[in-house]
Amino acid sequence: MSAARPGGADHRRDEQARAAREAADEVYRAILSRAPEHDIDPELGRVRAVLELLGDPQRAFRSVHLTGTNGKTSTARMVERLLREHGLRTGRFTSPHLTRVTERIAIDGEPISDERFVEVWQDVAPYVHMVDTQSAERGEPRLSFFEVFVVMAYAAFADAPVDVAVVEVGMGGRWDATNVLDAEVAVITPVAMDHERYLGHSLVEIASEKVGIVKDGATLVLAQQQEDVEGVVLAAAAERGARVVRENVDVAVVERQVAVGGQLVALRGMGGVYTDVFVPLHGEHQAHNALLALVATEALLTGGAALDGDVVGTAFADVSSPGRLEVVRSSPTVLVDGAHNPAGTEALVAAVEEAFAFQRLVGVVGVMADKDPEAMLSILEPVLDEVVVTQATSERALDVDDLAEIAVEVFGEDRVHVAPRLPDAVDIAVQRAEGEVERGAGVLVTGSILLVAEARVLLGRD
Repeated sequence: MSAARPGGADHRRDEQARAAREAADEVYRAILSRAPEHDIDPELGRVRAVLELLGDPQRAFRSVHLTGTNGKTSTARMVERLLREHGLRTGRFTSPHLTRVTERIAIDGEPISDERFVEVWQDVAPYVHMVDTQSAERGEPRLSFFEVFVVMAYAAFADAPVDVAVVEVGMGGRWDATNVLDAEVAVITPVAMDHERYLGHSLVEIASEKVGIVKDGATLVLAQQQEDVEGVVLAAAAERGARVVRENVDVAVVERQVAVGGQLVALRGMGGVYTDVFVPLHGEHQAHNALLALVATEALLTGGAALDGDVVGTAFADVSSPGRLEVVRSSPTVLVDGAHNPAGTEALVAAVEEAFAFQRLVGVVGVMADKDPEAMLSILEPVLDEVVVTQATSERALDVDDLAEIAVEVFGEDRVHVAPRLPDAVDIAVQRAEGEVERGAGVLVTGSILLVAEARVLLGRD
């Protein structure tokens, strides 16, 4: 009888994992051939039709639905972690992904496996094809990339099964494919200008789209908003008989102080004040995200009564939000942040100034063509000594030469460097940061979630 070869089982597992990954990547490429997720079509009929054929899986679990301009993903991750610490099985749907597409659909805090990703696609594909065919017969488009992922997420959550799904909209709210949910709790984070082509050219228009996720009789947790935005949201909520819990009216961040690795906060929820809560994320905006998450969890689990403070503290201490002011390297310190609009950039700059003491900070910036690069660069300029402009490997990315022209207008020619490829841009930034100071050098990669995703992989955070 021959002895088993050392490492034979490990080799088989590696081969199986590689095969599963390749199969998942093949499915992803097939779905990518559909209309891209940023190209929305204002109707929900296709998604509803597929889900009806599947038995309406979105009705199999309770849900928290989140929209807003910035802070959605971090807040969603906090809500999910709080619910999980309370012993509930959770699903989480967020977008876009940073490294692997499976990150978009998480069960109990972990991305679904490659094997499960393929299985879910195989389960829903016949019904997607059926609705695609019906749409084609009417001269209408087939399901988009994002619509397919919504269907897959809801099917995976129902099959798990999860107790609660925490779902982030892709864009807007009213016509977002996720909005076939009948969520008990809706969260609207701060509303700012973004995606004007699809959502409107004023804050009032954008707010009118986002408030579309609020269902009849639901609880709406509302971040502090500009007065005209708040008016639109409150009027819509009143029409739907929704209970509104407003930041700085009904609930608030009572206190916060910078701590090693994050911040220590006191949060006044509906059920009382939670003190000495450690949140391992930087920036005042993350304290406000934590408040929204806490109140949403109170609303769902107790209707507004207090949660166990120890459970809350344990959950928050374990929160993470990759790509959001994340340290991905030391010597020099390299930060990545997915800020991609002026409001997000303002929050980023405030957080950097509060949490880090750089002697010299060099930026690596790339933006999408439909954004506002001049405003973003102007906000970054006071905190950056120099900037290296680059671009993500996406058709949507603003051409690096066009971005360089804008950067020169904002920073002056001597402070701007150009590197079309991200690896070269990071190398230049590191050299420019370290070359001028002995300690306290830093690099900040920002401007686009896609750019941050590529930087994380480049720097080993995949």
